[in-house]
Amino acid sequence: MIDHLPILPILIPMLGGLMMLLPPFIGVENYQYRRVASILLILLQVACSIWLILTIIQSGALVYAVGDWQPPFGIILYADQLSAMLIALTSVLGLGITLYSFAGTDREGKYFHPLVQFQLLGIYGAFLTNDLFNLFVFFEVLLIASYTLLIHGGGKQKTAANVHYVILNLIGSSLFLIALGTLYGTTGTLNITDMSLRITNLSESQAIVAQAGGSLLLVVFGLKAAMLPLHFWLPRTYAATSAPVAALFAIMTKVGVYCIFRVYTVIFGEQAGELANMVQPWVWPLAIASIVLGSIGALASPNLRTLAGNLVIISVGTLLISFALRTPEATAAGMLYLVHSTLITGALFLIADMIGQQRGKAFDRFVVARKIKQQSLLGILFFVAALTVAGLPPFSGFLGKLVILQAATDSLEKIWIWSIVLISSLITIIALSRAGTTLFWRNTPNRDTVDSLGFSKWQLCGAGLLLLASPTIVIFGASIIQYTNEAAAQLHNVQSVIEIMGLQEKTQ
Repeated sequence: MIDHLPILPILIPMLGGLMMLLPPFIGVENYQYRRVASILLILLQVACSIWLILTIIQSGALVYAVGDWQPPFGIILYADQLSAMLIALTSVLGLGITLYSFAGTDREGKYFHPLVQFQLLGIYGAFLTNDLFNLFVFFEVLLIASYTLLIHGGGKQKTAANVHYVILNLIGSSLFLIALGTLYGTTGTLNITDMSLRITNLSESQAIVAQAGGSLLLVVFGLKAAMLPLHFWLPRTYAATSAPVAALFAIMTKVGVYCIFRVYTVIFGEQAGELANMVQPWVWPLAIASIVLGSIGALASPNLRTLAGNLVIISVGTLLISFALRTPEATAAGMLYLVHSTLITGALFLIADMIGQQRGKAFDRFVVARKIKQQSLLGILFFVAALTVAGLPPFSGFLGKLVILQAATDSLEKIWIWSIVLISSLITIIALSRAGTTLFWRNTPNRDTVDSLGFSKWQLCGAGLLLLASPTIVIFGASIIQYTNEAAAQLHNVQSVIEIMGLQEKTQ
């Protein structure tokens, strides 16, 4: 069984999603069956991810050749500490949004739970694959599921946002294929590890073409990650969709960031000769600009969901800064911050929905509206989420930003990174303070809340689960930092991956 462990995170949601498309799960009246199946599947995925992490810690990275076709020709799955951690992160996020959807979101359409499983399938596959073409395939799987999830429940606003989202991603997919064709034409392979060996042996003319292909990949991954100037789709898209879907989409941008870390460390890393660190001069200004534009967007946000979307852009910029530093220590810091930002921004989308349901037609817009019915409990949830996102102690946001600041060693790097990160944190505090003041204190006079709806226990469980990530990361901070340091060292040690796959002998 352990030999097939790397493929289990892919098989479980794939078979589970297909199962829920069959009777007795497909009937509208049978939503209870879908709920039971969905929660069992997601708990199985959480358990599988924990098993994967423990196995990799004990035995090292795992390589799985589908059909026993060996690299570089076969479909290769590669599970190291980084990919295992991100699979665990995604499964916990999936558990939180699944619980939240039981409040009624999943009844707006009978295909919600199968689509969530297919979405998770694509995300898991993107984290596990060691082949650029299969990365494209898993991208398409997660994107097709996201197209339908985005419009789940219907509505004019969702439809308009979905049209823009689909068009942009179709363009991105086309560019992805062009980049893959360019790289395959010059290197003769799409296996990531094998390509890292061949990239150093290219002629001058081939290197120029490969550089063009690699640069085009940055555009594709930048679009997925919402990196400036390809970020404009995110706030509107995330604000338009339902809360559980928006929270699940919090991991989508991280898939793009992960691909940047993986591809430009393994293929175009320090060992790539004249193509080494080829995108670093571009990533530096784009990372800083993403934080600046995200901070401005946060101040200008008309509602809490759009504000949360702009906070996602700030987190992407912060992660790209950790990539631009190009050291294992910076990568480890970025991975810790990635875990924190994904779960907390996901929780913020859910909290925004809970607040909006109790404010009538105003929903989560920053306008004067009726008083929130469950003001105390929602206020506590919002306050904790706001302090965590802003990076204030003793919450996980402070720890995540601190390790990124400590990763900067050069004097000029310190000036830029400390200034940008700290100023963006101050702006985030101001934006969230404005949001909290308006939502909780600026109420319409002489209006009761008798007709206000309270949130359900499922909503509280889902949002609370994601929010608990903050104290958990702080309590187990030393162990998590040690794990991310080991994961980063494993990612940067390209030679060990080559030896694990036995590609060095084949090349020689």
